[in-house]
Amino acid sequence: MDEIITTWLVPLIALASLEIVLGIDNLVFLAIVTARLPPEQRPAARRYGIALACITRIALLLSLSWLSGMKNPVLWQFSVRDLVLILGGLFLVVKAIMEIRNELAGVSEQAEGKAAASYWSAIFQIALIDIVFSLDSVITAVGMMSNTPQHIALPVMIGAIMSAVAVMLLASNFVSRFIEENPTIKMLALA
Repeated sequence: MDEIITTWLVPLIALASLEIVLGIDNLVFLAIVTARLPPEQRPAARRYGIALACITRIALLLSLSWLSGMKNPVLWQFSVRDLVLILGGLFLVVKAIMEIRNELAGVSEQAEGKAAASYWSAIFQIALIDIVFSLDSVITAVGMMSNTPQHIALPVMIGAIMSAVAVMLLASNFVSRFIEENPTIKMLALA
């Protein structure tokens, strides 16, 4: 029993806690992306977006060893890994600038003369944002489990991701309501 606790349960709890804490920023951007949808579509878009994000996180986890090994420069002095991180960061900066600009200009989603964000576009953005935000937590998880046998490490890391995603699903409506009701928090998160 002690071996099960130390081999499986303690790492699972530690990694799940880490994933949950590092996933809070995902929920903030999720709230911002889904705020452009009609109110009746927001909860479903959050659920589908988070489910897709779970799949992309697990895929990222499985491909991380490949990505972390891509350290040889391919473009100037940048490796594939560097380019992925740079492009992901640029996407987040551009998204934040666009949201801040709209917020400061007082542009409402309906007043823009075009429909609010499409349902599937919002889900895709949620998954893409989650990939960028989850890089740090997945890299940390792989580092924490590096001395653990693969047949134990992989299920523990996947279990931690799924636990964090479950918490995200439970908290997403509350966080979204909080962000919508507190525009100052939204601006701080974007900044």
